[in-house]
Amino acid sequence: MANIGRSMIEYYERCGLIVNDQVVKTPVVIASMAGVTDAAYVLARKEHIGAAFIGGYSIDEETMAASRSMAAEGRAEFLYDDPVAELKAQVAALQGSGVVLGLNLRGSSPASYAAIAGEIGDSVVYEVDAHCRQPAMTALGCGEALLRDAHRLMETVRALKAEGVTVSVKVRAGVTGDDRRLARLLWKAGADIIHVDLMDFGYARLRQIRNACPLTLIANNSITSFDSAMEMFAHGADMVSMARRSDERTLAGIDAAIQRKAEESGWYNAPKQLCRGGDIRSLAFCCMPVKHCPLLPFLESIGLSREDYMRIKREAVDGTPIEGGKTTCFGSLAFCCKSSSPCMLREISVKAAGLSGPEYMREKRRLAGEIMERVFDGVPGEDEN
Repeated sequence: MANIGRSMIEYYERCGLIVNDQVVKTPVVIASMAGVTDAAYVLARKEHIGAAFIGGYSIDEETMAASRSMAAEGRAEFLYDDPVAELKAQVAALQGSGVVLGLNLRGSSPASYAAIAGEIGDSVVYEVDAHCRQPAMTALGCGEALLRDAHRLMETVRALKAEGVTVSVKVRAGVTGDDRRLARLLWKAGADIIHVDLMDFGYARLRQIRNACPLTLIANNSITSFDSAMEMFAHGADMVSMARRSDERTLAGIDAAIQRKAEESGWYNAPKQLCRGGDIRSLAFCCMPVKHCPLLPFLESIGLSREDYMRIKREAVDGTPIEGGKTTCFGSLAFCCKSSSPCMLREISVKAAGLSGPEYMREKRRLAGEIMERVFDGVPGEDEN
């Protein structure tokens, strides 16, 4: 953080997003589109995005041959003779753009991904394309085929992590049959980001993934407005991505609305409260477990006792502005609801603590992060078989 400029500090304070040790200025992302999304495409939209995944790029002889075959059939593809040279040129073109860069890659083996990472280095995010449905690619075990071969997918993630780089995996929801298990496997293999095309499943599937792992989540599919973005944020997304709708007007409108939300509320992707369908982060808004409500079965589902839940929250707010709260129901703002829910007793304690509404919500955001860290720290590993 010491080497970033004033504007980047402001971006961090607003959204709290860091990817690959870089501040993400806005949670709006451009997703890969083969033959379309390259450095030039991103540079034309850089003012309204925080990250971009360019590609997909085929990175070895087998996948490049498949790309040529697909291009001959009329599909847009990136074609070149030397993948390393091409990717280095793309990366160089985006240096200094202020956009966190990811490379969406299709390789026929884990070694192919590792070789590219060894050549390009750790300045970019490496995204494993487990999303492409083109038969020429899936026949090689690439794209969506990886979702049906968990062992191979995890080997690919581990091969990239061995190169010391940040790893994203682009997936389609519903292919494996159990997206929660897939999320756990990716997390345990070392992935940093899950970029999920939700298909027709919507926010309910996103919430399941959020409750299964602590990874950064990018929600994709049918994000066309601020309202659709907020629906994803309220159910677990850290960022949202757009492909075909990543025109400058749409990006600018969504970006501006998110920034207003962040400044006015203090937590741009605050979850719904648990009793209204919120995800694991909404434990930051829950009261003590003293009555029958959705909190009790949720705690049981994540293997957390009532006592541990209360202890974690008390310890997490110790010494912070929301530790106290004499006027509140349970004597601490740690057990109070979100600022959008009217409560005179909460507001009295918030004011007494010297907090504004947005500052209170930023404290709740920090509390949610602490809760997730402690809950997921004790989650056992998953078997790939």
